[in-house]
Amino acid sequence: MDSPTAEDAPITILPHSAEWAELFASEAKVLRTALELWLVAEIEHIGSTAVAELSAKPVIDIMAPVRDLESSRGAIAAAESVGYCYYPYKPDEMHWFCKPSPALRTHHLHLIPWRSLLWNERLAFRDALRQNSSLAQQYETLKMELAARYPTDREAYTQAKGPFIASVLSACRARVPSHQPSLHAT
Repeated sequence: MDSPTAEDAPITILPHSAEWAELFASEAKVLRTALELWLVAEIEHIGSTAVAELSAKPVIDIMAPVRDLESSRGAIAAAESVGYCYYPYKPDEMHWFCKPSPALRTHHLHLIPWRSLLWNERLAFRDALRQNSSLAQQYETLKMELAARYPTDREAYTQAKGPFIASVLSACRARVPSHQPSLHAT
């Protein structure tokens, strides 16, 4: 989820802050106005800052639903107009931004096609952590270890979380009843 840059600030994991939910709500309000032409559903707070009691990098991850990437290209300039820096990170999956700068980030914005596999997986992972405190604790422990191992390499830190995230998503898929839409629904 993090774009690679040579100037990244060190990865720091902080105890959960109630302020994170407030920061999300405030930013979502700004984004609803700036991105109204492209939004097709509600903006979501994702990532570790969206999970109560979970330690996290103090970066608010925001996922905004768009119809598709091609028709939402105009949203890039709209997000830039409210302080976001666009970076073509995984451009076949999302439009990705950070704020206020690539080196020092307080917010990540992910414009993702609504109900796509990526959209569904991000919500499923967040919700699994919200519903299972033991799972959230395991994830927190992993993140602390990885932050110590990769203090200035955001991409390595993100990639190293991959197997844990994949195992949680696999368990989520196994629990979806056959009559329910799968996590793969688009």
